[in-house]
Amino acid sequence: MGKKLSFRKEYGRDIMLGRKTTTARLHTNLKKGDIVNVKVGNIHVGKALIENVTTKKVRDLTDTDAMNDGFKDREEMINGLKKIYGKRVTEGTEIKLIRFKLLDMED
Repeated sequence: MGKKLSFRKEYGRDIMLGRKTTTARLHTNLKKGDIVNVKVGNIHVGKALIENVTTKKVRDLTDTDAMNDGFKDREEMINGLKKIYGKRVTEGTEIKLIRFKLLDMED
């Protein structure tokens, strides 16, 4: 089956247009150099190269981190994380920032 990176449907357009190049997760088994299948909603959109995985505490996120993840600023990103992960997201929560590059897209 291979490794995969799955996204909610609302992020699909930004991923396809290259505006979303990072995703934040609480946990991941992905590492730099992995080739993953990318899925948006129920649709397989192609493969991506994992360019980097870094760990940051929520309190240390920047507006640049947020923009790379498709958000307008840090506050919007934190709200997005809380929407997905709920009360598990606090200022001290460690998250994984996964930078990826689409390699190909399915037709």
